[in-house]
Amino acid sequence: MPRQRACTETELGRAVWPEITGQPLLLIAVGSTEQHGPHLPLDTDTVVATAVAREAVRRLADRDRAEGSPDPQVLLAPALAFGASGEHAHFPGTVSIGHEALRMVLIEMVRSLSLWAGRCLFVNGHGGNVATLDAAVAQLRAEGHDTAWLGCGVPGGDAHAGRTETSLMLHLAPDDVRLDAAAPGDTRPIAQLMPELATCGVRAVAPNGVLGDPSGANEREGRALLQTLTDTAVRRIQAWRPDPRGRLGEPPAPAYTPTAAQRPVANRGASALPDSPAP
Repeated sequence: MPRQRACTETELGRAVWPEITGQPLLLIAVGSTEQHGPHLPLDTDTVVATAVAREAVRRLADRDRAEGSPDPQVLLAPALAFGASGEHAHFPGTVSIGHEALRMVLIEMVRSLSLWAGRCLFVNGHGGNVATLDAAVAQLRAEGHDTAWLGCGVPGGDAHAGRTETSLMLHLAPDDVRLDAAAPGDTRPIAQLMPELATCGVRAVAPNGVLGDPSGANEREGRALLQTLTDTAVRRIQAWRPDPRGRLGEPPAPAYTPTAAQRPVANRGASALPDSPAP
């Protein structure tokens, strides 16, 4: 008996062509296949980026349905699992296609998708891809394609295979995490590490491949981190405000509207606003 595949109407890879109508928004997770210390799998960046993209697609599709759209106007494309990971090249298992190859893949993907899709958004899970995404998306936008990208960075999170990524993976793929092998690496701030990383690679800085400390990582924290990442992604997608490099930014702050108690009142020229100077 043939294996039955789950029907997931928002996943491009599981669709058939007559189901794709209109010009949907496409979300494409961009990750890597690279070492993540002795305790996290090589596909960590791809798993995280895909989870954020999938959850964002689900929420946006729910919004479309609530607004009466007969078909979801957003689709999750298959993930791109290889990136620019040269800084991890000295660790077995790492696969890097380099910046130029990645740039061309991103460009040709959007050129192809633009024949039938609407906007295209890359959801990036690997810091080494950032410069390439900036260059590729800037070129695509100059060609007239409505495309952008956003990252999966956590403010205050550690750089690589530390508590942040370990917590996320304990939530997303707990069976792939080897907590008994987890150990701290180099815990200096990434800005301090960058010159040495750029010239010597990760192994020269952290022999175990960890830039951070996975101690204390837990599933609950990972669930909260995924929620935060998805909230940010959905908010920025809905606003769709790419900067000159194509990175999606935050929506503008709502205009300030004073309450009734704060509005000026006509009283011999005086103002009821707090801290107003005396007339």
